Amino acid sequence: MKTFEELYREILAQKISLKAPLPPEYQPYHLDCLLHPELYAPVVFNDQCQDCAYERACQNSCIFDAIEEDEEGKLFIDPKLCTGCSACVDACERKNILPAKDVLPAMKAVREAEGKAYMLVAPAFLGQFTKEVTPGKLRTAFRALGFTGMVEVALFADILTLKEALEFDRHVVEKGDYQLTSCCCPVWIAMIRKQYHELMPHVPGAVSPMIACGRMIKMLHPDAVTVFAGPCLAKKGEAREPDIADAIDYVLTFEEVQDIFEAADIHPEELKDDKKEHSSRAGRIYARTGGVSEAVKETQRQLRPDRKIKVKAEQADGVLACKELVRRIQAHETDANFFEGMGCVGGCVGGPKAILNREDGRRYVEDYGDQAPFATPLENPYVMKLLEKLDFKTIEDFVEHSEILQRSF
Repeated sequence: MKTFEELYREILAQKISLKAPLPPEYQPYHLDCLLHPELYAPVVFNDQCQDCAYERACQNSCIFDAIEEDEEGKLFIDPKLCTGCSACVDACERKNILPAKDVLPAMKAVREAEGKAYMLVAPAFLGQFTKEVTPGKLRTAFRALGFTGMVEVALFADILTLKEALEFDRHVVEKGDYQLTSCCCPVWIAMIRKQYHELMPHVPGAVSPMIACGRMIKMLHPDAVTVFAGPCLAKKGEAREPDIADAIDYVLTFEEVQDIFEAADIHPEELKDDKKEHSSRAGRIYARTGGVSEAVKETQRQLRPDRKIKVKAEQADGVLACKELVRRIQAHETDANFFEGMGCVGGCVGGPKAILNREDGRRYVEDYGDQAPFATPLENPYVMKLLEKLDFKTIEDFVEHSEILQRSF
């Protein structure tokens, strides 16, 4: 019997098509996971397991209690509870839990799109497809796959930076006030919502840059197909959350994107460099721990240079550190007023499906940030161009009243 991974690879070898005969001896469950990933959790079982020599480490590792037992004693993953943090993938010694794959329906939708199709790339993309693959070459590669274009989500990280800075100005007005971020990490937000709900009043009702980008595209092109690519499994779950499911049609990991390039025999490093500069340093450094804090701090300084209470940030790196940070906040053991949580050690560059190791990923992100023509969103003319397209007169008006940036917790 073919494993989930074997079935996936053999179908990819058919040039991402199901017209050729399917590989023999596959499990219908696996094929359904590949064709309809939206019905399943961001992680799937490679094989159903009942007896476990490792005391069900996968189930014990899940802080969201998403792995449950059915009446027959078999484990299953509840897609409504699973965030895609990948802790169970790491915990399973048998490697019986694998990341879900969205490649087949995503590329089918792109090929059959009646309107435009856009690839939205996470700020952590630099260097992931080798150092020779510049942002412009990657843009050309996605066009070769059938996409209308590529959008750097870092531009929308710029916009969310403005929102976070203005929220800080509104809510942190005296000693003891504080704000929790980061909207870009679905694991951190899920932890607060599900385990520390009493802290939710300190979380701005902001979408992630991914969702803001998808919503903007859908507003300008309602029939567009939006595909996000990043190092994060949890983004698959985030894109399906009911109050924000209007933005992103499919989520691919960087590893899945690399699989597509190989199957389609596309070599991005050999393609034309279609260079465009749309994001500031602030948006680009969202990909590593501390980036959001740094971006908001500098933007807040530019917005309100005479403000008495400045941004004093503290970060948490990884799930355990995030829990410890919450404990310290609740115990009043910190005097910081801006708290950034990242579910992966190192931030997005340490995501479970990044191709590069997190140290190299961080270096590429830093270098790309240093190359940005603008330091903050306040200096970025493309932010103002977006406002004009949406008929907003000021940044404050856009941040305060644009539904693109809001979500319902």
